[in-house]
Amino acid sequence: MNLLQVGKLTEQEARKEIEKIRWPEGAVCPHCGCTGKAYELNGEATRDGVWKCGDCRQQFSVTVGTVMHRSHLTMRQWLTTFHLMCSSKKGISALQLQRELGLGSYKSALFLTHRIRLAMTEDPLVSKLGGKVEVDETYVGGKPRKGNKGEVKRGRGTKKAAVMVLVERNGKAHARPVAKVNAKTLKGAIREMVEKDSTIYTDEWASYQGIGEEFDGGHQVVNHSAGEYARGEANTNTAESYIALLKRGVTGIFHHVSKQHLHRYCNEFSFRWDNRQVDDSIRTENAIKGCGGKRLVYKIKTA
Repeated sequence: MNLLQVGKLTEQEARKEIEKIRWPEGAVCPHCGCTGKAYELNGEATRDGVWKCGDCRQQFSVTVGTVMHRSHLTMRQWLTTFHLMCSSKKGISALQLQRELGLGSYKSALFLTHRIRLAMTEDPLVSKLGGKVEVDETYVGGKPRKGNKGEVKRGRGTKKAAVMVLVERNGKAHARPVAKVNAKTLKGAIREMVEKDSTIYTDEWASYQGIGEEFDGGHQVVNHSAGEYARGEANTNTAESYIALLKRGVTGIFHHVSKQHLHRYCNEFSFRWDNRQVDDSIRTENAIKGCGGKRLVYKIKTA
């Protein structure tokens, strides 16, 4: 469905839509995993959307055991937010969601977006990259203002948060914040995320040297410092395209991203990148399918 169609749904229709996406073959009990034996409870004493398992006899709804668990938001708000975050190429800010959904506070909107980002997150060990894999780094944290006596350095050596990006050509992407841009960190991430029969493409940064010995396709380098941006198949243009989207999102939509939550935004952009060849409705369905078995609890820290 497009956004106009989502906006026309009633609360009951929105719930049924989410149930259809999560349970294409019938309700699945989150307590015992039983399929096909649950039935929906109807009656004045029961709220809408409550099911009962015919095996373990426990009650549940489509939100139990998901990022939507124990949420006070309506199903219409959840479905609309999933669609907006999946269809906005550079993301959508929590403030805008707060206004459009009529949420009571910015914190509620921000927590909502973080829960959906968790639904968008894939297990990195399950979704390893392969084939021709480009690797690059970028730095997130805004531009130094004119006359600022603090940090003015850009690129490597800056105090901004470093993000490592690994991208398959014509395939998936993985991005993660890294504490240090050194050989131990960068090579460790490549070993973890890339299949052994792959070819690695990077720039001339010394920390990547020697990584080709561990992969069947070897390691090809493009020398950016010498003004070289492609030499045959050796380039990092695909990784730089991903980085451009990430930085435009941070600069133009979010404006500020804390280091504490930076990995969540990386997961969001990687999800949209991985699903870039499908339309908005399929992308939304894929995000909703990924919400099961994941919880993100909001904890208020007190002194």
